[in-house]
Amino acid sequence: MLNKEEQKQYNRHLILEEIGEEGQLKLKQAKVLVIGAGGLGCPVLQYLTAAGVGTIGIIDDDVVDQSNLQRQILYTMDDIGASKAVTAAKRLSKLNPFVLFKTYEEKLTKDNAITLFKQFDIIVDGSDNFETRYLSNDASVITNKPLVYGSIFKFEGQVSVFNYKGSASYRCLYPTPPKPGEMPNCSEIGVLGVLPGIIGSLQANEVIKIICELGEVLTNKLLLLDVLTMRQLVLNYTKTDKTEITVLEENYEVFCGVTLVKNEITQEELEQNLKAYHLLDVRENWEREQNHIGGQHIPLGELPNRYREINTNKPIVVYCKSGMRSKRAIGFLEEEFSDVNFVNLKGGLW
Repeated sequence: MLNKEEQKQYNRHLILEEIGEEGQLKLKQAKVLVIGAGGLGCPVLQYLTAAGVGTIGIIDDDVVDQSNLQRQILYTMDDIGASKAVTAAKRLSKLNPFVLFKTYEEKLTKDNAITLFKQFDIIVDGSDNFETRYLSNDASVITNKPLVYGSIFKFEGQVSVFNYKGSASYRCLYPTPPKPGEMPNCSEIGVLGVLPGIIGSLQANEVIKIICELGEVLTNKLLLLDVLTMRQLVLNYTKTDKTEITVLEENYEVFCGVTLVKNEITQEELEQNLKAYHLLDVRENWEREQNHIGGQHIPLGELPNRYREINTNKPIVVYCKSGMRSKRAIGFLEEEFSDVNFVNLKGGLW
């Protein structure tokens, strides 16, 4: 039953014939895990909290950065450097005190995914990389949990629901990951600030539809939205044998073509022996203008045309913001320079 305060909180749902008290109780009893408290995760979390989903899990190992504030509207300048998962839960609890939040300040991995997914009814993928998307898909199939998917790219977004009542999975739609560098993320190419708000809200809508058994869930369908023209397209796709998944990949970075670098160095170690290396910054121009630790600057997307400019008479430390783009850069460069020692700046630039 709903207490008097909950009845006030959810009044507009209770008077909605299609939801009513029965639907609101279903929301209260539901457990939803949101992967990522970033651009997509913020609106998903806000609307699921407002709707009264009883238990919400948040898994994110990242901290708030100033560049997040353009689109991740759960956070403020005061939150810079703080855990996204913890900060989000604190702020959301002020919106709805009747929701239980479970925070996981860690990265989703093959070692924790299955155990974690078993504790929830629905999984929402708010990640921004293919390794996590394939891992989330595979773990949801193995644990038989619906997966609400969303992705964004500049001015375009996608939404779909996988593994719901025997429907197709992410691998049916995308059997193989793109080659490294083919699909840059928003930290490399940018994203319109309102786009994750729109796509994340659509993801939250699908979650509520699943819980309350409303309307037509986006299974075996991919919603495409272009916010510059507001053109919307729904594509049908079919279930394939790619849905037959019984074990997780041994390494999702390897599966998605992310280079496993042989050599890494921390920024502290680099500063102690700076003269021994050349530096290569593969971030974008605007990132370089904000801060850098010197060295040559060639954005990742320009490397195929400019790699011959690199001075190779010393070992080269390649750096970016998080260490991921630099790994992809090293994967490319090692094919072009077989006799050069490339070192990744572990964890990226502070």
